[in-house]
Formats: sequence, C-alpha cells, structure tokens
Amino acid sequence: MGSPPNQRDELHSIHPPFFAKIALAADDMAPFTHSGFQIFPGVIEAAGVDSLIADLPLLAARPETKQRGGRVYGARNLLRLLPSVERLATDSPFSELAEELLGAPAFPVRGIFFDKVPGANWDVAWHQDLTIAVRERRDAAGFNKWTVKNGVPHVEPPPEILEGLITLRLHLDDCDAANGALRVVPGSRAGGVLTSDQVANRAKGADVFTCEVARGDVVAMRPLTLHSSHASESPSHRRVIHVEFATAGLPHGLEWAEGAGA
Repeated sequence: MGSPPNQRDELHSIHPPFFAKIALAADDMAPFTHSGFQIFPGVIEAAGVDSLIADLPLLAARPETKQRGGRVYGARNLLRLLPSVERLATDSPFSELAEELLGAPAFPVRGIFFDKVPGANWDVAWHQDLTIAVRERRDAAGFNKWTVKNGVPHVEPPPEILEGLITLRLHLDDCDAANGALRVVPGSRAGGVLTSDQVANRAKGADVFTCEVARGDVVAMRPLTLHSSHASESPSHRRVIHVEFATAGLPHGLEWAEGAGA
C-alpha cells in the first residue's frame, strides 16, 4: 500500500452545526495535484451528516432509483432529487473545497448516491470515469459513445473536458477495507484516457492506496484516476454522496444535465 497523501486537519466551524471549513494553502494541494486524489477529514460535521441521512428515505419514492430488498443502493440525478444535496454542492465548504482544488469558481454538474447493501454488493473493477451527463443529445466532434441512464443522456467527452472536472465523495458512514472502501492508483491520471487493456495493465502490480475514511470525510479525485472497490465483506451501510464539479460550460450547444451550470 502506498503512503497516503498529506492531509490538513486544521478545521474551524462555519454555518454551525452543519459544516466545517478547510482553508487550503498551496502546499496542501500539492498531494492532490501529484496523486490525482486526496482525503480531507471532517469536512462535514456529525449534525450535517445526520441531516443528509435523514433525507435519504425520500429517494425510495422515486422510480428512477435502484433498490434491492426495500433499500436504495443507487440514485442518479441526485442534485434534482434532494434539495439538501443541492445545497451541500452549491453553498457549503464542500463546494468551497471543489473551488480551492480547481483554482476557479466551480459549480456541480452531476450528483450520484450509492451504497453497498446485502443483495447489492459486488466488486467494482478498475476503471476511469469517462462519461458526463448532459441535458440533451447534440452530436458533436469529440463526443462519443452516447447512452441514456435514467432518462438522461450521457456521453464520453474529449479528454480535456474530463481533465477539467473534479469529483468529491462525501462519506456518510465509516468505511474501511472490509467495507468496500475506494481503492486508487496514485498518479494514474497522468496516462490520460486509457483503453480497457491499458487499464488492466496499469492496475496490475500497481501501488494501490485504500481510502479508509470516517463519516464526514471527503475523498477528492480526478475522474481519470484509476479506481475500484471490493465487495463489502460484512455488508453494512457504505453510503456515499458523489458530486462532480466543473468550472466552465460545454461547447457545441451542449449543456450540463444538473446543477447551477445546467
């Protein structure tokens, strides 16, 4: 296992009781720039996590969510479905962290919820996040592999658009290796967009880091960073709010599907 990126734990309260604020200096962001990911502890305080969890039952009434045994284990279009997540992604230190790391005003463009529960618990193979969600399909040069997920068009954009995004993953539960924690290959984003064979070769024998975190922690990651996860050995909640941020609109008349930039 590789050494974890340096983490800053100098926090102070803002908007109590829900949030904590991280003030980043240039040196604090160096590990993220080099590794393509970084763990930020305690970004959301216990009361804020509890508030978000209290809203999750609203997802069960939505037909587009994925459920197994009466438990929601996946949901797209999260910024539209839960106002509390939309607030988290636009007016909190969570969104401020995205701006700090991107170095420019940022806005959320996609929100996803996922969990690992009995009956919905499996390995996630090594991969890069290569698609974005858009409001409607418009065929354009460099935009390929169109699909529709939960009624929303998705497409693989040019690499430079993916390079301009950042993902923040807020953990609502403690998560360790036995609970299917995120695994990453530090520095792997430097290879750009990889083929499936290149992904397999790059991950084989790589120096893998397991992102063990506590509830309220945030894992920041570039989409092209290779990542995976194992199935949970003892399935219990591993609830994650995954939000992607951008700093600019899309070309060719395309529009982001969610968030302030839509």
